[in-house]
Amino acid sequence: MPKSFKDKTIPKFKLKATGDKTISSEDFKGRNLIIYFYPKDSTPGCTLEGQDFRDNYKKFQSLDTDILGVSRDSLKSHENFKAKQEFPFDLLSDPDEKMCKAFDVMQMKSMYGKEYMGVDRSTFLIDKKQKVVKEWRKVKVKGHVDEVLSAVEEIS
Repeated sequence: MPKSFKDKTIPKFKLKATGDKTISSEDFKGRNLIIYFYPKDSTPGCTLEGQDFRDNYKKFQSLDTDILGVSRDSLKSHENFKAKQEFPFDLLSDPDEKMCKAFDVMQMKSMYGKEYMGVDRSTFLIDKKQKVVKEWRKVKVKGHVDEVLSAVEEIS
C-alpha cells in the first residue's frame, strides 16, 4: 500500500524536462499543479491519458493549474512523444526513479507471470501552497482527466 500524501507538502524535486528545461517544485509556488506519473511513453494507455490532459489543457490553465507528466523514459523518448502528441505541457524524465520513489509510485507489478517494479499510474493535485489536495492511485485512464478537472474546479 503506497503512503498517502494528502494534506502534506509535496516532496521537493528537480528534474530534466522536455524543451531543454530543468523543472523543480519551486517553479509552481502560487499555482495549482497536476503531476501525473505514467509507465511508458507511446503506449496505448499512456498516450490516451496524455491526450486527455492535452485536450483539457486550456480548461486547466484557466483554473491557474499547470500539468507535468513524469515517467522513467529518456528525454529523447519524451521529446518524440510530446512532439508526436502535441502536448502543451512538459514531460519530466526520471530514469533514476528519484521522483517516482519520493511520491511512492514504484510498485510491484506482474506481467505474464513475471514480477517487476514499475510505475503505478498515479496523479497528484497540488494547491498553490504546494500541499497535496487529492491523489489518485492505480488510475484507470477512461474518465480520469474529467475527475481531475472536477477536483481542480472544487479548489479554484
